[in-house]
Amino acid sequence: MAEETTGQGGPEMMRKASGRKVMPVAELIGFELAEVGDGRSLVTLETGGHHTNPMGTLHGGILCDIADAAMGIAFHSTLSPGESFTTVELKINFFRPVWKAQLRAEGKVVRRGKTVGYVECEVSDENGRAIAKASSTCLVLRGAEAKGR
Repeated sequence: MAEETTGQGGPEMMRKASGRKVMPVAELIGFELAEVGDGRSLVTLETGGHHTNPMGTLHGGILCDIADAAMGIAFHSTLSPGESFTTVELKINFFRPVWKAQLRAEGKVVRRGKTVGYVECEVSDENGRAIAKASSTCLVLRGAEAKGR
């Protein structure tokens, strides 16, 4: 089950969560948080038949979900107490199809400003082959804007 994160500093809460599912979508899709800290994160997923599209390959939305989670967790690790954030833009490029694989989504904060941040994620398989690359723009929320998020 997910932990409440509202109003908590990012790094400590996420470090405690490392190695387990930390949000409801992780339970739904089956990904896990393997590492987190200092503007970085690693999310892993073992793909299966329940992740496929009608052509039998991994659905692109699943790749987008694990990349979004890795980027969001990485960005969350940079927040101060009382801050939250929201994603305002997300882009992903798909490089190769996946049937069955152990995927690694590595999120990294590239630029963290006072209000806006830019995050990237590389998704690779167990052989180190590039599967997809994503980027995201995040908006830091404070005070009333962060309440309930």
